[in-house]
Amino acid sequence: MSRIGKKPIAIAAGVKVTIVKGEVSVEGQKGKLKFALPHRITCEAKDNQVVVTSPLKSKLDKSLHGLTRSLIANMIKGVSEGYAKELEIQGVGFRASISGSALIMILGFSHPVNFPIPADIKVETPKPTNIVVRGIDKQRVGEVAAQIRRYYPPEPYKGKGIRYAGEVVRKKVGKAATK
Repeated sequence: MSRIGKKPIAIAAGVKVTIVKGEVSVEGQKGKLKFALPHRITCEAKDNQVVVTSPLKSKLDKSLHGLTRSLIANMIKGVSEGYAKELEIQGVGFRASISGSALIMILGFSHPVNFPIPADIKVETPKPTNIVVRGIDKQRVGEVAAQIRRYYPPEPYKGKGIRYAGEVVRKKVGKAATK
């Protein structure tokens, strides 16, 4: 049995978990998420806890057991607290702003980069060099942050680009001039 999968998931206050025909629905103050259980994994909600069980002992079942438990725990946290990913922009003249439903980034190209913001995600720019991606689905928040970062990943010589908050970019030494 999976070590992670064995742990029961505590249901936060104000969160409603419904399990019907192999589908887990989690509803909270921030929104609603659904997840289809793998066919060999069972799940039940009782006493303000969700317990995930796996009948077989194969390697695939053990991995699905832990994965399912983690995904349900992330759904419960997402609808109660939400997730956020912060990005920093470094470079002279590099900045970002929001116009309507698009994130407009000026990244040193000949044109501004327009990124359409998905409907289930909120994007904020508290400062011109900071971008905050918020949402209830952990996977979607990380995916959108990665898509934004992909426009100009941090380069190792000057450190310019879009990076996650707190990300350390190791700088390389450039070419040495010969005498």
